[in-house]
Amino acid sequence: MSLNNTPRSNRVHIAFFGRRNAGKSSIINSVTNQELALVSEVLGTTTDPVYKSMELLPLGPVVMIDTAGLDDDGQLGELRVAKTREVMKKTDIAIVVIDATRTQLDLEIEWIDELKRKKIPILGALNKIDLLEDVNMVADALADQLKIPLIPVSAVTKKGIHRLKEKMALLVPEEQDKFCIVGDLIRPGDLVILVTPIDKAAPKGRLILPQQQTIRDILESDAIAIVTKEHELRDTFNKLSQKPKLVITDSQAFLKVAADTPLDVMMTSFSILFARYKGDLEQMVAGVKAIEKLKDGDKVLICEACTHHKQSDDIGTVKIPRWIRQKTGKNIQFDHLSGNDFDENLEGYQLIIHCGGCMLNAQAMKGRLSEAKSKEVNITNYGVVIAYVHGILDRALEPFPMAKLIYNRS
Repeated sequence: MSLNNTPRSNRVHIAFFGRRNAGKSSIINSVTNQELALVSEVLGTTTDPVYKSMELLPLGPVVMIDTAGLDDDGQLGELRVAKTREVMKKTDIAIVVIDATRTQLDLEIEWIDELKRKKIPILGALNKIDLLEDVNMVADALADQLKIPLIPVSAVTKKGIHRLKEKMALLVPEEQDKFCIVGDLIRPGDLVILVTPIDKAAPKGRLILPQQQTIRDILESDAIAIVTKEHELRDTFNKLSQKPKLVITDSQAFLKVAADTPLDVMMTSFSILFARYKGDLEQMVAGVKAIEKLKDGDKVLICEACTHHKQSDDIGTVKIPRWIRQKTGKNIQFDHLSGNDFDENLEGYQLIIHCGGCMLNAQAMKGRLSEAKSKEVNITNYGVVIAYVHGILDRALEPFPMAKLIYNRS
């Protein structure tokens, strides 16, 4: 991953929904002016969701998502529709493609209602207008029925495609450009020390994604990033003529870094920064207090958004369970989940501990937080838990006054 590339998790996710052969794939190809999606007259050509990262003017870096038909049938069809429903959880903008020659739109209305419940911006693309005699009459009637903005287009003649792209750009969530990892905590010229352990779990030849993104955010803020390892941190401080504004560490090195960082210098972790960047730090800080109430036999779900080779002392499967058992003295059952699927059957868990979520977009991460909240299950994240069990969470939250207040009050 280059520092110059926008990670998929930071791109606007635009998903195209619609019946089989409504023209979803053709519209995607027309919008992007590329042959990104396979097009065929055969029903059900698109099976699993197809993701393509690209630059799309005037939106910028995006992920285009082609999905299976909403009306797919049979046993396999039901699985494909379920996959399409999963796509909703990470969708920033939904494009519902309507076949202009159809009059029965009950299924489309059902999906539009679900998108609205999830508060996802929606735009309708009325495709195949080249087959209509009176486009305006049909478009007005269907827009009134669907109750969403509807742009008449033709994937064949490309009519209306430019207008569709313009309307898509207007739907980009306003907060999309306001997200920053650390930029609002620092000023131009500030020094920021990043502590990045290099051990057998570190990827060869590169830094992990949260470290890359944080460095980029610091540089874009016209501040100065100093990168060191945990065992060189004290020496790094001794060589500086200016006190750093902030120290950011890998959560696994929290204790060592806390000991070597002067008390008048703020300190936090990449994982805690990402709890705020991707989701809701206050919710995760409140959730960590559930550890105090854990009893023998209670169940805790540990979730990672990506899959990776597990080391012998893996953070999620080994270290965090060990630290929590030591902290509580209880015999707790830990279940583990990795990848894009998030277990909707959350009943029975007293706590969910999530990774930083660097591989998820904000919409997907916030969806998981909302799901946990609706099931009344506490949720927190790796960095918050590690700081908590080591007794330094109060200090790690110093850059975030509201989260610190919630922690102290709870």
